[in-house]
Amino acid sequence: MALPLRLAGRRPPRGRVREALRQVGLADRARHRPAELSGGQQQRVALARALITRPEVLFADEPTGALDSRTGREVLTLLRAMADGEGRTVVMVTHDPVAASYADRVLFLVDGRVHDELTGSGPDGIATRMTRLEAAPC
Repeated sequence: MALPLRLAGRRPPRGRVREALRQVGLADRARHRPAELSGGQQQRVALARALITRPEVLFADEPTGALDSRTGREVLTLLRAMADGEGRTVVMVTHDPVAASYADRVLFLVDGRVHDELTGSGPDGIATRMTRLEAAPC
């Protein structure tokens, strides 16, 4: 997991690497190569790297797409904690109303343009808005 960081000239403390792997549920897979991990596990490794490098802005493209529902919730909770507890900005792209409900603000894109916005809405409200936008004539 730390190889890309090392190639970039960064040497993260071992304790931070272990903690990041534990947070994403991969502590027991630390020595595995990418080909030995499932798609969902590889996705969680990417999140662990973000936990280690602590970027100001984290871009997450369908972060739960290859995950089972339990692991998906854990990942979303971690992203939420990065925003709340560490002051990071998380920009997430998703088609999943449940994932979107973890956000402070949801922007709806239609044909590449912001078409609508919701704040503080749950999955049902987001799904309703998505359905309405998809049904609207172009």
